[in-house]
Amino acid sequence: MKITLDTQGQLAWAKMDNLLPAIVQDAVTGKVLMQGYMNPEALEVTLSSGKVTFFSRSKQRLWQKGETSGNTLDLVSVSSDCDDDSLLVLANPNGPTCHTGAESCWFDGDIADYTFVGDLERVLAARKSADPESSYTAKLYSKGVKRIAQKVGEEGVETALAATVMDKEELRNEAADLLYHLTVLLQACDMSVSEAVNVLRERHKG
Repeated sequence: MKITLDTQGQLAWAKMDNLLPAIVQDAVTGKVLMQGYMNPEALEVTLSSGKVTFFSRSKQRLWQKGETSGNTLDLVSVSSDCDDDSLLVLANPNGPTCHTGAESCWFDGDIADYTFVGDLERVLAARKSADPESSYTAKLYSKGVKRIAQKVGEEGVETALAATVMDKEELRNEAADLLYHLTVLLQACDMSVSEAVNVLRERHKG
């Protein structure tokens, strides 16, 4: 169930002693960032302010993530599981989430492949304002959309050729180049991979 100010009363607060575990997931990469706990007031503040807020069990008060460090979490959505006794929060992080300075509290764990694509997209986005001499990506941006689009076309042809001769090693490499240049092209057009994914999601529904 997607939670709103009107539906939060349907959650299993009594069952969970008025405190629900809340897992925070990066809305772009899908990376799990942290776990906290919310009481009804913390959830209400989260929904009304757009900043993820928890109930601190050690301090016995509401605690907005990043209130000291500035590394806040901008709310995208919050939903409950099938039993309405735990929460999944999608958010956009402003800086590292873990108190250690790591991006995620699970910094020693493996990450899913698509999560890396999201990380790559953020790195490529940051290169848009970089010195063209500082990286290949920044130099690509400086040459404009037409040149980047040309590179996507070239890499698409090379990917197709590798597939036709069943050179799987070359196909892996060319597909990686194609994905990279396509992501740069989307960024150059002020778009994201998520926008293409959303189109696929809508098509899948049909």
